[in-house]
Amino acid sequence: MELNTQLTTDKARRDYQLVCRAREEGDQRAYADLMHMYREPIYLMLLKMTNNPTEADDLTIEAFGKAFASLHLYTPTHAFSTWLFSIATNNCVDFIRRKRLQTIYLDDIRTTSDDEVWEYPIPSEANNPEETVIHQQRVQMLRQVVQQLKPRYRRLVELRYFEERSYEEIAEELGLPLGTVKVQLFRARDLLQNILRDKREAI
Repeated sequence: MELNTQLTTDKARRDYQLVCRAREEGDQRAYADLMHMYREPIYLMLLKMTNNPTEADDLTIEAFGKAFASLHLYTPTHAFSTWLFSIATNNCVDFIRRKRLQTIYLDDIRTTSDDEVWEYPIPSEANNPEETVIHQQRVQMLRQVVQQLKPRYRRLVELRYFEERSYEEIAEELGLPLGTVKVQLFRARDLLQNILRDKREAI
């Protein structure tokens, strides 16, 4: 494996070796090493941007999910860390923009402070009967859309959003590594967004 001479630091060359092992050999340890090295700095950056620990944690997982899904696009003209931080920043900016527009996507589902109860961030008065009906309709629509997912993704979404299980509980029940659960949940949410977008465009 020939390293690009533009990678001038030992850290950058080490990262590139891990990237090559991950994308060319499917080396799960390489994926885990990359996440271990950059999870905390990515999280801290996103926490500053969102000022919300739960959102920052979810966006951190999304950033890694997007980066790992796009490793074939990475070229070592810049350090992997620069590329990863760019993905995380852009994804967070998009999230903040959607949140400000108050558009209800699955990404906008958030947890309470105990990371157990999931809810839609519906603005204004919580006890408004009209909004309660709208919320119920959205949940019903979401359940219908979830049925269109492949069984493995459908089960993950059901456990996380409908049965309100923690990531750790899901990993234990399905016998999967915790990182795998988070990355696959990101993929499931991405698929759901595409289905919801297609439904809106078809109306």
